[in-house]
Amino acid sequence: MLLMSMTLWADDFTLKGKVIDEDNNALELVTVSCLEQGKVTMTNLQGEFSINLSSADSVEVRFSMIGYATRKRVFRRPKGKLTVQIVMKPMEALREVTITEKRRQTSTTEQLDIEDAKQGPSTTGNAVEELIQQQAGVSSHNELSSQYNVRGGSFDENSVYINNVEIYRPLLIRSGQQEGLSIINADMVEKIGFSSGGFEAKYGDKMSSALDITYRRPKRFEATATASLLGASGYLGMSNKKFAMRHGLRYKTNRYLLGSLETTGEYRPNFFDYQTYIIYTPNSRWALDIIGYISENHYNFKPEDRETSFGTMEDVKSFKVYFDGQEKDVFRTLFGTASITRNFGDSTKIKFLTSAFHTKEKETYDVMGQYWLDDTQSSEHLGVGTYMEHARNYLTADVISFKLMANHKTQRHDMEVGITYKTERISEQAREYEMRDSSGYSIPHSADRLDLIYTLTSKNDVKSHRIEAYLQDTYRFAKGENFFTLNYGVRLANWSFSKETIVSPRASLAVVPAFNQDLTFRFATGLYYQAPFYKEMRDTVTENGITVAKLNEKIKSQRSLQFIAAMDYRFKMLDRPFRFTTEVYYKALSNLIPYNIQNVKVTYYGENLASGYTAGLDLKLYGEFVPGTDSWLTFSLMKAQMKMNGISFPQPTDQRWAVNLHFTDYFPGTDRWRMTLRLAYADGLPFGAPHRGIERQNFRAPAYKRADIGMNYRAIKDGKGVKNLWLGVDCLNLFGISNVNSYYWVTDVSSRQWAVPNYLTG
Repeated sequence: MLLMSMTLWADDFTLKGKVIDEDNNALELVTVSCLEQGKVTMTNLQGEFSINLSSADSVEVRFSMIGYATRKRVFRRPKGKLTVQIVMKPMEALREVTITEKRRQTSTTEQLDIEDAKQGPSTTGNAVEELIQQQAGVSSHNELSSQYNVRGGSFDENSVYINNVEIYRPLLIRSGQQEGLSIINADMVEKIGFSSGGFEAKYGDKMSSALDITYRRPKRFEATATASLLGASGYLGMSNKKFAMRHGLRYKTNRYLLGSLETTGEYRPNFFDYQTYIIYTPNSRWALDIIGYISENHYNFKPEDRETSFGTMEDVKSFKVYFDGQEKDVFRTLFGTASITRNFGDSTKIKFLTSAFHTKEKETYDVMGQYWLDDTQSSEHLGVGTYMEHARNYLTADVISFKLMANHKTQRHDMEVGITYKTERISEQAREYEMRDSSGYSIPHSADRLDLIYTLTSKNDVKSHRIEAYLQDTYRFAKGENFFTLNYGVRLANWSFSKETIVSPRASLAVVPAFNQDLTFRFATGLYYQAPFYKEMRDTVTENGITVAKLNEKIKSQRSLQFIAAMDYRFKMLDRPFRFTTEVYYKALSNLIPYNIQNVKVTYYGENLASGYTAGLDLKLYGEFVPGTDSWLTFSLMKAQMKMNGISFPQPTDQRWAVNLHFTDYFPGTDRWRMTLRLAYADGLPFGAPHRGIERQNFRAPAYKRADIGMNYRAIKDGKGVKNLWLGVDCLNLFGISNVNSYYWVTDVSSRQWAVPNYLTG
């Protein structure tokens, strides 16, 4: 009898089940463990798990995941097969947050917290892009623009998606001051997915990064309103079982911010947009989503006289300039998308999307300046001259797209396929010129005629279509107690303008090792192409001093072969969750289209003339330094080189190092007072004299430094009518640092060129 009892006591049993959150969403990669027996497993994509355990009087099973409270279940003398459902609850309930950032990252796309985007001081009003600019490997030297560079790429190498639809941006933007509001309204966002390289095949043909935005369906009636000296915004949402809608209205002006700069002037920028998101779900099988967007951006600027001192302590130069004229820009954008989703159970769905994008842009200015360049030590006049800049640039762009995508999930696989057809039409009429003289002589000087230092004429009308397709699969499997996530896929694209067909294979692998399940190793590689956008296609020919822009039909897509290795380490400090991430990357670049940056204006060569590489290291420490608030510290090292005509030189975006800090704290003993501090310290970018070629950009601007601090007080907390009311004050550019935005070049009487810095830090 004793032997029989011992045999029964040693019987095994199988525990199966599913782990979900409070919204009934499946949670993947939840650790399921029995510490007494040394057994552990993880949930799959569907939140399901299965583990074999030995029976006993009582068996305790733990369910744990960073960001959620640990659950324990005790089974009394279990036998045979048992099935359970576990509901995980967020660890902290201090605020309404998206917990996805704290989940284990097993792909090249990192999930960011939308609440982080809304917190803290802001100069642009584009909260999501400002959050991206603070991530490792991302740089931006213009506080008034939502544009950003990722790991040495240019600002146009970043793809943006909203609800699976690719978003287009204005084409005439040069300095960023005119840009206004981003199409992404932070009040409407539910999820932010960002990849700085090695992203999946479903993301389009860009070489640097992918930003994936998902809009949120309201669960009840809700509304928010904000107001400041820089603008105002309002949001309204409502919902029932079948119908939901959200509306967002924003107004912004940088007049008061820009008016405080050294380069004073009569700034009258006004930016306005309206956005709506409508969802109709008649039943569990069908869903209809509609997004509408209208924007009207005006940028008016009348420069005023200025005086700038520059140089060294031993050699100080004085630059005075007197202005006449003004700049008037208008940017109108219309965007709409509609999607129909058909669900076939919980594992299969098909979605059809259509979108239309229209932009009409006008850039006009006539600005004349008279300048004096003096040596403060000797009172010697080094240069006296006049310049005049003129532009009449008009551009209209229309893009219509149709996309069909399907998704099928099994226990171990998440398969996705999509095909897109796009039609594009871009019409441009442009006329620019610049006249410059020094000491009474026109530059360039000719005895028998008057030559302009720069002139451009462009009149083009291009129609084309694109066909894009992708196929990818995410495969999750285990070998012993090692867990693997493999994503592999391929992307194909054809563009009628260049008659080029490109094939982009991509793959990534994440490994959770058995020896330490707080570690995650990630590896990614892939071939990435980027078809040139309109201004990259413009090839210029100069005859008799007049430069004419024509479209280069032989131009090819730029190419990037990427290799990425990363490690994530999750740990607890002060009983709060933290994560440390390190990434090493290398990008081999070919068929590059070089470009010059001359006083914030980008001019492309219009040909595939260069190759190069980018290599670097990104470090990030992320966590809750104080309960319920997210903070992070990033450090980046990078080298971005280009080779053209046998000469190697830094790329225009070669930011060799950068440090960013985002810190949020509550006053001790209360969560009504909140402080947010943002610090940035980064290497300056290369630059050179105008009209001399990118290979002669052998100077480097001073390091970029900035500090912003914001203080907020929650006047109403969890009220009945008004749920929350926040009052706050922001101090932008806390230490009054003047960062160099660009350089104005002056030629003295001996034909020497002087770089006069233009400061732009609001």
